[in-house]
Amino acid sequence: MKRENLKIFKDPKSTAEAFGDYLVKLVDESSSFHCALSGGSTPKLLFKYLAERYASSDIWEKLHLYWGDERCVPPDDEESNYKMTNDLLLSKVPIPAANIHRVRGEDDPADEAKRYGNELMQMDQHNGLPFFDLIILGMGDDGHTASIFPHELELKDSQDICAVATHPTSGQHRVTLTGPVINAAKEVIFLVTGAGKKEKLSEILDQRGGWKSYPASYIKPLSNQLSWFVDEAAIAPN
Repeated sequence: MKRENLKIFKDPKSTAEAFGDYLVKLVDESSSFHCALSGGSTPKLLFKYLAERYASSDIWEKLHLYWGDERCVPPDDEESNYKMTNDLLLSKVPIPAANIHRVRGEDDPADEAKRYGNELMQMDQHNGLPFFDLIILGMGDDGHTASIFPHELELKDSQDICAVATHPTSGQHRVTLTGPVINAAKEVIFLVTGAGKKEKLSEILDQRGGWKSYPASYIKPLSNQLSWFVDEAAIAPN
């Protein structure tokens, strides 16, 4: 993978803020913008920044928000990606309720994966798949992304729009976008921070070690628009 796709910042806060400015610019230049969000620690910083810096922006009317994955819990559960986003961002900005497309984590996982997939198919399509303007991804210490885990690597090729994934240790069910949907997006950006990600990120970027077992390695948008926003702690010297 080309290291020129890397954008390196000092720390998680500056990484999140740089990405936030970039996202707002993209939305500002569009007439309608469909974006899938990620959970995790760096998105928390991102959401706080957007709420503080851009609450009065005019982007919210044209920004449609989705989730790349969601834990199968109610929307008021502390583990809900939707709850985190709502607490830090959605409740603080003038985004229309109709622009918020949440995964119903409280419903039956298989039924919800199908329902959410059908909802996504109402978007513009590219080669028969939902066409996101941007998908934001994180990467776990095990190389997983969205909720595509190493033990369920087949989800990278699934013919379903959304699938039910199982966390490898907790057994918790999650609804996730599948690999083909992610790779159909106009642009994909990883937000990766912290020293715990250094080993896996280096193996993925240099295609060495166990990189073929890491789901994040298989994110290769057909558009070739893939970037990694990382902090200094997450990146090993070339």
